[in-house]
Amino acid sequence: MIICKVVGSIVSTTKAEKLKGKKLMIVQPLDMKSIEEDGKPLVAIDTVGSGVGEVVLLVSGSSARQTEMTNGVPVDAAIVGIVDQIEIQGTLTFKKGGN
Repeated sequence: MIICKVVGSIVSTTKAEKLKGKKLMIVQPLDMKSIEEDGKPLVAIDTVGSGVGEVVLLVSGSSARQTEMTNGVPVDAAIVGIVDQIEIQGTLTFKKGGN
């Protein structure tokens, strides 16, 4: 899993049948310590109802197709959680809402 920030959404009216009705988001990978951008943005299917600005957990590859919503769906990345906080070695590096 990697940590990402949702930075946008994708609208596609013409797509594979199994993608119809699925929400596609643009996510920016983040460094877990600095919460700074770390890599290129990706497109991911949203399985948890995330929104722009939220920090999320992302899985890729075959793991992305192992949720109830994505089983048998042609996806390579899926948002599987919304992050409330990140603590590394006793230091809080991220807290939802910033407080």
